[in-house]
Amino acid sequence: MAEITDRIEVQPEVHHGKPVIAGTRVPVHMVLGLLGKGVAIEDILTDYYDHLTREDVLACIRYASSVIEDEEVYARRA
Repeated sequence: MAEITDRIEVQPEVHHGKPVIAGTRVPVHMVLGLLGKGVAIEDILTDYYDHLTREDVLACIRYASSVIEDEEVYARRA
């Protein structure tokens, strides 16, 4: 297991090594997908993942932000 942050980890045997919320099998991308669809944090916590906390959801956002920040993008020539 690799701890990415105190709330995000990667376990090769869980979701093919995709980042999950620590101590769960909830993939970061699932939480981000719900947020992207406009689902409020409070609704994620009550309607989808009642075992998560607001800090877990915010950790997903911070993780995604750090990945994008470090990403190198190269323009393609037409």
